[in-house]
Amino acid sequence: MLRVLKDLFDYVVPRAAAQAVPDEHSLQLATAVLLVEVMRADPALCVQERLAVVSALRRKFSMAEDELARLVELAETKARTASDFHQFTSVINEGFSQEQKIRIVEYMWLVAYADGHLDAHENHLISKVAGLLHVTHGEYIAAKLRAKEEAGR
Repeated sequence: MLRVLKDLFDYVVPRAAAQAVPDEHSLQLATAVLLVEVMRADPALCVQERLAVVSALRRKFSMAEDELARLVELAETKARTASDFHQFTSVINEGFSQEQKIRIVEYMWLVAYADGHLDAHENHLISKVAGLLHVTHGEYIAAKLRAKEEAGR
């Protein structure tokens, strides 16, 4: 009986894992939502942060301008209605390499630095998301420093 259960488990788990690979659209939306969340974390919404979100998405994904605009709009809607970050970070964890996840954290920092002021809420949010993405503290700090340098801060 145990062997039958083991065989069934071995059959189901690899199939479920193969089906769990997120598609490109899911990865794009999850990334966009996290970037939008940084923008929303600062009580003073500004155009520079929104432009930084679009710029980061443009750098990460090859998309036309109208597709980027629709993606950001959808991400803003999803961000307003989401109850937690897990649904987005889990997609990213399944679909991106460690280097790609570090790059997303760096993009989040670029959004935070875009208005010339790092808000405490932005700092906390990026730290929390980095942990959910399994980005080490050293990788997190290095991403922050690269973004700070790129932003000229």
